[in-house]
Amino acid sequence: MIFSKTFPKPVSGSNYPVWEEIYLTEQEESAAEELCSKENFKLLDQALNEAKMMAIKHGLNTDENRIKLAIALFEKKASHAVFWKENKAKEKFDKMFKH
Repeated sequence: MIFSKTFPKPVSGSNYPVWEEIYLTEQEESAAEELCSKENFKLLDQALNEAKMMAIKHGLNTDENRIKLAIALFEKKASHAVFWKENKAKEKFDKMFKH
C-alpha cells in the first residue's frame, strides 16, 4: 500500500490553502521504514542502558524491573514508521512547492 499525506499549499491572494496529496514511491517508503528500524534499534539499546542505570539508582535492580523501565523508555522515545514516512512526504512536498 502506497503511503500518502496531504499538506496545505498557500495560494497567492487567498486565505485558504490548496491541499496537495503527496505519495511516496515504494523505494521512498522502504527507505523511511529502514531508517525507522535503525533508529528504533538505537533507541531500544539506549533505553536498555538507561533502564539499567535507573534500576540500580532506585533499588529496582531486577530483570523484570529493568525490562519494564526499558519498554516504557523505548515507547516514550520511539515513534512508529508513519512518522518517518510523513517526514519523507513533507520533504517531497517542500521540494515540489518551494517558493
